[in-house]
Amino acid sequence: MREGRFFIIVLDSLGIGALPDAALYGDEGSNTLKHIAIRQGGLHIPHLVGLGLGHIQGALPISHIPAPASHIPFPASQFGRMAEKSAGKDTITGHWEIAGVVLDKAFPTFPQGFPEAFLADFAARVGRGVLGNRAASGTEIVARLGDEHVRTGRLIVYTSADSVFQVAAHEEVVSLKELMEICRVAREMLTGDLGVARVIARPFVGDRGAYVRTENRRDFAVTPVGETVLERASNQGYDVLGIGKICDIFAGKGIGKSWPSHSNREGMELILRAVREAKRGIVMANLVDFDMLYGHRNDVEGYARALEEFDAWLPVLLAGLREQDVVMLTADHGCDPTMPGTDHSREYVPLLVCGKKLRAGADLGSRASFADVGQTVAEALGLGVLPWGESFWEQATGLHNKASDCC
Repeated sequence: MREGRFFIIVLDSLGIGALPDAALYGDEGSNTLKHIAIRQGGLHIPHLVGLGLGHIQGALPISHIPAPASHIPFPASQFGRMAEKSAGKDTITGHWEIAGVVLDKAFPTFPQGFPEAFLADFAARVGRGVLGNRAASGTEIVARLGDEHVRTGRLIVYTSADSVFQVAAHEEVVSLKELMEICRVAREMLTGDLGVARVIARPFVGDRGAYVRTENRRDFAVTPVGETVLERASNQGYDVLGIGKICDIFAGKGIGKSWPSHSNREGMELILRAVREAKRGIVMANLVDFDMLYGHRNDVEGYARALEEFDAWLPVLLAGLREQDVVMLTADHGCDPTMPGTDHSREYVPLLVCGKKLRAGADLGSRASFADVGQTVAEALGLGVLPWGESFWEQATGLHNKASDCC
């Protein structure tokens, strides 16, 4: 068994341009990264640019590309972009496809709210009534219905353009333990035509007029419908570590260890810990702030600041890598904060691949599926061929030998 390690880091929602079918999703013209750069008058992300981000088709406007960093720990990196083959544009679909599972049918959404009959059954099961039941911004609906929730104890239920059933409750009215059990019940009930991708616990605190959501969010996802590269690696004796909400996204399937995080900063600290401690196998991390704090809240300045903070941290990550390590930077969808609305956007995502034994400057082109990541990792680790995706391992290494010493 090889001793190589793959670090798959998902910059949640960092899209780089509308997919050809974006109009079907109401996302024509979206480009998360490019529009942030234009609105801000530029981005100071020299390390990402030095790894190839500025060369990816449509990712950044030429006039807003800063000079590449001159002291990147190693320049052996490849760049490209990936299209989403699956139907949809949500977190679960994007992450599953990165790991090798492509969906031919999008998860159901409920823009008009959930059926009243289901809500009645749900309320009876959990012993609490419900409020809301519509598509809404979480911060907006908590501000609007928070007082009534505190007064009555009824749960705030809402959804979005994504396939989610979200339950918000004040931590002093509904304990975290009870809220998590309520969401487990909802997860059990939401099957078949109601089978949303995620049930999300959304606890909040504060007083009237000043409610604030806490970091105690928890996602309850459906189980992957196919075998991911994470599951196959785990079954073949490799270590698989999930950082951030990765374990929730994959319903724990294929995840050997989970290190939850509540922010980009904490997630980056855990990635560095994994660089020090992880053994052979896969580390998959999600950095959630780009999406949760900035994309969904149309906060262009905050998104730009988070990107620049990540870029400044990159040299620390790269300097700690071993000879056989490979880092893959990508995203799961877009969430263009300059577009109308607050929902995800159907976009290409970046692909930056770096490692000390990889070919320098290889253009990986425009990939047909996020699943190319999973297929590449599977080939490099000798896991066999996955049902979806095309490996770019030979292109990245110049080798087509599964027993190569690169990993």
